[in-house]
Amino acid sequence: MHITVSGKQVELSDALRTRVEESLGRITGKYFDHALEAQVVFGRARSFFTCDINMHAGRGISLRAEGEAADANAAFDDAAEHIAKRLRRYRRRVNDHARDLVHRASPEAARQYVLRPEEPARDEGELVVAETYATVVAEKATEITQLSVSEAVMRMDLANQPVLMFRNSASQELNVIYRRSDGNIGWIEPSAR
Repeated sequence: MHITVSGKQVELSDALRTRVEESLGRITGKYFDHALEAQVVFGRARSFFTCDINMHAGRGISLRAEGEAADANAAFDDAAEHIAKRLRRYRRRVNDHARDLVHRASPEAARQYVLRPEEPARDEGELVVAETYATVVAEKATEITQLSVSEAVMRMDLANQPVLMFRNSASQELNVIYRRSDGNIGWIEPSAR
């Protein structure tokens, strides 16, 4: 597994880098035959350290965890425990899903965009409505995979994402799941006519 350890405005010791690599290797080795890559970023916010772990554990399986504590080692332990907890919780489902990928159709190619809204123009204190659209800030290739609703919820939780679009394996329609402000999961499915 390729592990990248970096710091934002924080100097990292070789001992911390070695500890991170060994710990993540142990955690992923326990749940996966081989994980692909991980990025670990340490930072400092006010009086505590933060640790952000983004791990690509397998095809279509991404995990994200954050930790914070008084020192960098404890912040990493907090984030690593979140990764391990998610892997323990979803181990059976992830393994079943990985076995099913062999028998599934290839995911559809798609583009993901990040948009920045344009500020409305002001003319001497009055709001002038302009016919402009949002500006594209970022663009990347993504996939729309065929999943059951429970698999989509699992994948959204593992990646710690607020929303996920997928092709429902039962209806073959595009569906969207999202995390609501009350903590529940919302599901958007086209209605049958």
